[in-house]
Amino acid sequence: MPRTGTISVVLWFAMWLPMTVARCDEPVERTVPEDGETSPKEPFLRLTRDSKGRPTALQTAIVRFEADDAEREGLVVDLIGAVHIGEKAYFETLNHEFEQYDALLYELVAPEDARPKQGDRSEHPIAKLQTGMKGLLALDFQLDHIDYGKPNFVHADMSPDDFAKSMASRGESIWTILERLMERAMTQQAKNDDGSAEAKLFAGLFSNNRSLKLKRLLAEQFEDIDGAMEAFNGPEGSTLITERNKKALSVLRREMDKGKKRLGIFYGAGHMDDMAQRLVADFNLDRKQTRWLTAWDLRSKSAKKKAQAAAAGE
Repeated sequence: MPRTGTISVVLWFAMWLPMTVARCDEPVERTVPEDGETSPKEPFLRLTRDSKGRPTALQTAIVRFEADDAEREGLVVDLIGAVHIGEKAYFETLNHEFEQYDALLYELVAPEDARPKQGDRSEHPIAKLQTGMKGLLALDFQLDHIDYGKPNFVHADMSPDDFAKSMASRGESIWTILERLMERAMTQQAKNDDGSAEAKLFAGLFSNNRSLKLKRLLAEQFEDIDGAMEAFNGPEGSTLITERNKKALSVLRREMDKGKKRLGIFYGAGHMDDMAQRLVADFNLDRKQTRWLTAWDLRSKSAKKKAQAAAAGE
């Protein structure tokens, strides 16, 4: 959860709002639970650091769930966590990954079966905030690079009308959720922060290397994504997370009933802990392995050059 102030919270908030209308340089790490262990409570987003503790990459997970019973032999569901703003190479890698699925279920609050075109822009304030961040962080926007026109893509999210009705029935709004985040941020700041993080934020805004400094600072806020999502989602769940996840998994059930065996769910990483628990409890699937993709390369230019030189010398 952000421990700085208003600006940091707004940046963090924009990263996890819903979407509206080549391979990574870092090696992909694979982890497989021992002895069939299937704990759904594991991270879907992580920050890697070098030996000196400096951030090197923000990474998102692709987590595989499988059915172990003979009747559903070969059934695989991958949860593909995402950040909506990332490196171009990250989205190119995801496009490659998506080719393997019989059905790839995607997040987008839009009319049923909406198929955004690459480069589409929405006039919604949320979309404007998200696209504005890509320039600030020198990153790319998901809708600019993900190819939603592929025949295996399946819309698995609420329509704008259903989203608005659910928010109203719960007494929610974007502002009430932002208020929750602000309250938690201020509580954390009062307990743990001496003001240095806020100073780093303002220093980053005026730095000659602004994008890298801001990316590193914001990435560090994501290390407490579980605690932040508790504030984001609220004690009774929320439309943004809970209800949209239910919608996505109802589409998953429909695609399974059609006989599809290899399925992926492409949603924001903040959705995935809840989805993982539902796959275990409601679909009787077991968590098998995790792969990591680099969304943000947080190394300095000199560190990248050293890594490239070392790789070339191998």
